[in-house]
Amino acid sequence: MSAPTSSSANAIRRVAFIGLGVMGYPMAGHLAKAGFDVTVYNRTSAKAEAWVAEHGGRAARTPREAADGAELVLACVGNDDDLRSIALGPDGAFAGMARGALFADHTTASAGVARELAQAAGALGIAFIDAPVSGGQAGAQNGKLTIMCGSDDAAAFERAATVLNHYAVAVTHLGPAGAGQLTKMVNQICIAGLMQGLSEAIYFGERAGLDMPRVLDVIGKGAAASWQMDNRGRTMIEDRYDFGFAVDWMRKDLGFCLEEANRNGAPLPVTALIDQYYSDVQALGGNRFDTSSLIWRLRKLRERQ
Repeated sequence: MSAPTSSSANAIRRVAFIGLGVMGYPMAGHLAKAGFDVTVYNRTSAKAEAWVAEHGGRAARTPREAADGAELVLACVGNDDDLRSIALGPDGAFAGMARGALFADHTTASAGVARELAQAAGALGIAFIDAPVSGGQAGAQNGKLTIMCGSDDAAAFERAATVLNHYAVAVTHLGPAGAGQLTKMVNQICIAGLMQGLSEAIYFGERAGLDMPRVLDVIGKGAAASWQMDNRGRTMIEDRYDFGFAVDWMRKDLGFCLEEANRNGAPLPVTALIDQYYSDVQALGGNRFDTSSLIWRLRKLRERQ
């Protein structure tokens, strides 16, 4: 496998990717296609073996083994506890990393765990970057993610960004450790409000007897335009939700938002309300539906009247 093209003697060539879910699998694939020497680890080993069969590289038995010799370790797992389990302990990635190596975490997690791991990494001479992403499964597959980064080491961020750019359209340093996660919370607060507004607007238009595909075409050219309208409006009209970012994941993320708001004193009344609406979707059996299923909730409520 050829090394990635770079004029820098410090160019990163050996990377590890931990967590091959719907996001991590294609993200790691972009690095293999770009010529990086990639070692992967996944809790379910069959997924790692399938990735190697498709992309080459090597599958490791533990996060520590995956991280051994890697200049940059990337992670994309489920939550705070998952992140601690793959980073810390005798089989964790930190135990296999050399001083001066970088660890960038794409998990949407709490700002608290980002600060915790940054401190633990720093004590070992490892640079930690919290780097949650936005753009969903399609963004990961198409290499068009937006990555929000927090790091206490600006130089480490710059080095990691040369790799992250292979599956992103924007990679931005937003402040110290935890700033990436806090920015992702801002992102999710915005999305929650937009999804509820779009759900109410479409349902209102349907009840009023309007041709909603045509309505969205018109208002999508004006001030109401949004990514959600462009990418989810039609499927919401069609009552389709079997794709995209799951309600279970959104509730996890909104939980982080509400916990942080309690800590910093920011009132989030609308976000708290929409979190309860997503709880209703879960109770109705829509746990794995896309977040645009808020309109499904409205339709279900109407059916019960």
